[in-house]
Amino acid sequence: MTVFMRALIRKIGNSRGIIIPKPMLAQVGLGDETDISVEDGNIVLRKPRKKARDGWTAAGRDLANSGDDALVWPEFHNQGDEELVW
Repeated sequence: MTVFMRALIRKIGNSRGIIIPKPMLAQVGLGDETDISVEDGNIVLRKPRKKARDGWTAAGRDLANSGDDALVWPEFHNQGDEELVW
């Protein structure tokens, strides 16, 4: 179902903005953040995409801090691995 409405562009500091009704935001699944772009002369709002490795740094740090980062098969290694510093 397509819903059209006219919205006023309001001054917000040195920028401009519009108020999007809550039911419209809920209908498309937008929360507090959005990705915004200009495509073919239109302003397009999309649900934010998670970055491919989002959260990996914290997960790796937690794994190392828990001491659960030992090699699963310690007998399989590459020559010179013992010289590597992590």
